[in-house]
Amino acid sequence: QVQLVESGGGLVQAGGSLRLSCAASRIISNIYTMGWYRQAPGKQRELVATIGTPGSLNYADSVKGRFTISRDNAKKMVYLQMNNLKAEDTAVYYCKATIGSTAYWGQGTQVTVSS
Repeated sequence: QVQLVESGGGLVQAGGSLRLSCAASRIISNIYTMGWYRQAPGKQRELVATIGTPGSLNYADSVKGRFTISRDNAKKMVYLQMNNLKAEDTAVYYCKATIGSTAYWGQGTQVTVSS
């Protein structure tokens, strides 16, 4: 098992930046895939970015070139650097860890981008 706690969300103007953090309750070096997902009002939760070990990356087309996912196994942290934010990035962002066939989610952090 693992508990995940997200932080770093907030209100930002379009074109601005935010850095989301996800703190894990246990070591993550043996958790192959960590990721960020988001859910906007009235929409399904969608993949934003994932990072594997050793560092394989996957991004949604809508965020490529703007967002960067990274992980620090020593600190048990996963980050999402978000640049050039757009109004359509407004959503609750969730951190996810996949261990075997089980998915673990954080409680989410709200990101609101004003146009």
